[in-house]
Amino acid sequence: MEMKSRIDPKDVPGVLEQVRRYGADAPLVVAPFLGPRTRDLLAQAGSGYADATGNLRLTLDRPALFIEGVGADSSPWPEERPLRSLKGPTAGRVVRALCDFRPPYGVRDLADRSQTPLSSVARVVELLDREAIVKREPRGPIESVDWPSLLRRWVQDYAFTKSNRTGTFLEPRGTNALLDKLRDLDNKYAVTGSFVAAQLATVAPARLVQVYVTALSDVATQLDLRPAESGANVILAEPFDDVVFDRTTKRDEVTYAAASQVAADLLTSPGRGPAEGDALITWMEQNEDAWRS
Repeated sequence: MEMKSRIDPKDVPGVLEQVRRYGADAPLVVAPFLGPRTRDLLAQAGSGYADATGNLRLTLDRPALFIEGVGADSSPWPEERPLRSLKGPTAGRVVRALCDFRPPYGVRDLADRSQTPLSSVARVVELLDREAIVKREPRGPIESVDWPSLLRRWVQDYAFTKSNRTGTFLEPRGTNALLDKLRDLDNKYAVTGSFVAAQLATVAPARLVQVYVTALSDVATQLDLRPAESGANVILAEPFDDVVFDRTTKRDEVTYAAASQVAADLLTSPGRGPAEGDALITWMEQNEDAWRS
């Protein structure tokens, strides 16, 4: 057993190396609070863990034993830290840039690419460094980004229907008719969600089209959509930030959001959205050259 007053995800390898020096077959790491990513990394490394909020995982081969308990996902003892969440437009722009651009690059370069103040980028990178999602030398450039983990960390604080202003509508003639209208739309837009994922990593045929637009009511009128609380096949969304229109792609004269944005939107969508998000991330891992610069 190894007890610590605090363990961030980046501390996990060092802590495990320390406890395994004791010759333990079943290492157990204990702290007042262990965050979700810290617990995941410990479990992936074959270590047990326990904290004071009730999070517990203990496994033994002899005797055969598996005990797991669920406690808090956020610390009941908040600490003063520069940044603790990825909420808001600033964090969203940095997350998108970290996903879309391959490292290495410095914080200043990342600030230019994400069009975000240098101080804000530094705070986000510091958080992600603690979470062991980015790797960098002290005061050095970012050397690698675990972008699948970054997307999953982002959606702890971002959600498609909560972070954006959305409206549900009906296109009586179906999704193909909507796409025809989008080809002639003068306003800026980007299709996201299931309809995009179905073209890359199909889980099931898409029945709902989600579209980012700059002015929800105006675009709904231009597209001649009918407001619908039930039976909707279109969701229009005014975005949390214009980053949703960055690094879009165009196919058959229709504009689609970047894969990283689509994946985050799916992971926070209802129904089969999270499963489609997982499938899309798998496709993205296998085809990085197709979407990552």
